Amino acid sequence: MAKNRSIFEDVTETQKPAAVPGGVSRDRGRARRLVRGWLMVLFSLVVLMVAVGGLTRLTDSGLSITEWAPLSGAIPPMSAAEWEAEFEAYRQIPEYQLQNRGMSMAEFKVIYWWEWGHRQLGRVIGLVWAIGFFGLLVTRNIPPGWTGRLFLLGLLGGTQGAIGWWMVHSGLQEGMLDVASYRLATHLGIAFLILGLIAWFIFKLGREEAALMQARREGDRKLKGMATGLMHLSFVQILIGALVAGIDAGRNYIDWPLMAGGFTPPGMWALEPVWRNLFENDGTVQFIHRIVGYLILLFGIGAWIASRRTARLATKRAFDWVGVMIFGQIVLGIVTVMHSSPWYLAIWHQLGAVLLLVLILRARFLAMYPLPQSVKGAAA
Repeated sequence: MAKNRSIFEDVTETQKPAAVPGGVSRDRGRARRLVRGWLMVLFSLVVLMVAVGGLTRLTDSGLSITEWAPLSGAIPPMSAAEWEAEFEAYRQIPEYQLQNRGMSMAEFKVIYWWEWGHRQLGRVIGLVWAIGFFGLLVTRNIPPGWTGRLFLLGLLGGTQGAIGWWMVHSGLQEGMLDVASYRLATHLGIAFLILGLIAWFIFKLGREEAALMQARREGDRKLKGMATGLMHLSFVQILIGALVAGIDAGRNYIDWPLMAGGFTPPGMWALEPVWRNLFENDGTVQFIHRIVGYLILLFGIGAWIASRRTARLATKRAFDWVGVMIFGQIVLGIVTVMHSSPWYLAIWHQLGAVLLLVLILRARFLAMYPLPQSVKGAAA
């Protein structure tokens, strides 16, 4: 029979350990830091991929491998016979027959290694995503609500690989010397979409969920809207830039601010049907790229002026950097065109687009989730 206890008697057998203040949030904070670190690695790899992909296009290397072999393609030719088989496959496509006939084996190896490196880097990115995602999933280090978002990155990465082959396949068709420009734009657009998502996730994981919810109540909707518009316009410009690269439109019309002495290039609507000029007419595509660049500059100035009205210093500084980068990117674009788009300027212009997009996203993030600030204006 149970022994009667005094109501004042201490009960020690069933006492639970005292809760540690902030224990749950500390564990979630650790998970957020782990995921954020992994995403930073992925972001760096995707930026490298954009650079390598750009150089692959600028060196006309993208069609040197004429088949898509996701597994066996990871192993390059290991013997003279295997190299000869790869070279023979390349000799069968229009790029070799109409543009590179007479190329030596040594010259072929240069463009082959560029494309092989491009594809291999894609495999590395896929592996880093898979190891990170499933490792974090198994160890329960993915914060609540983040599993779907992180899985989406892997899904987009796999889709990007398929789009890459869809792009390359277009360049193997009769009469084609390069890949189809609109497929190149799709390929680059997905790459920038992945970059933008990773950057946004990194920003959000840098602060606790409760802090973000509190900050959102003090966000600036108008400034967020302007940053969103600037982000969309810049993304469209990136797609147009891919069209410029796809038809080598940046190598012609090297005068500025005019084009061949006029405001618009000659023969701007010469191709039939008319819509083809938007994709295949080098003068038309470059003209549109210039005009959208001017629109981004005007929009950016408007967003910068609007940011002067906020009391949040960090938000102001973010829009300052956006303005500086827009101006720098336009100057670099002009210099690139006036030098007929050499690879070393063209690749910096492409990387400048990456930096500009990230800066716009950061400004948008701080407009939505302003940092705490003391009464004197210093960041808390």
